[in-house]
Amino acid sequence: MRQFAVALQLLLVLSCFSQAQSSSSPTLVRFLQDYVAREGESKTTEYTAALVDLRDDGIREAIVYLSSDGWCGTGGCTMLILAPEGASYRIISKIPAVRLPIWLFAAKTNGWHDIGVVGRKSGNEPLYEAVLSFDGKSYPYVNDADELPLDGKVQEKTVIPASAKARPLYH
Repeated sequence: MRQFAVALQLLLVLSCFSQAQSSSSPTLVRFLQDYVAREGESKTTEYTAALVDLRDDGIREAIVYLSSDGWCGTGGCTMLILAPEGASYRIISKIPAVRLPIWLFAAKTNGWHDIGVVGRKSGNEPLYEAVLSFDGKSYPYVNDADELPLDGKVQEKTVIPASAKARPLYH
């Protein structure tokens, strides 16, 4: 029984390590560096990423939270939803004014999982949980999303926690 428990713990550690490694894959980093350069933003950009199967098709899309110079304002920072395409990615959505954490819901809209984020309509408005539902082409801005009271009850699975440590995009 003890060997089983040890093996299970090892499997859990390796699973977490694999997820963390995959969220900083060279392909994703290269795409983000090219994207940041095209947008004319700073080389001080930091990011946090999670690879998640948003369509339940066995292919993991990237949810990326860009922070630092040019990516953040009083409402929050920029979130990208990226789909793998060949040896790179394509942008599904660019959503400004997002705050961590980012959640994934079991519910789907137009074949894609709904995503939860913390939002704020303006600098003096209260925070709220926003549910972003896929419209067939992209996810909406936080200000256009369904608003729920910030009570911590709506999240299904946290994919990027509020405590996530951003990584420098350029080393």
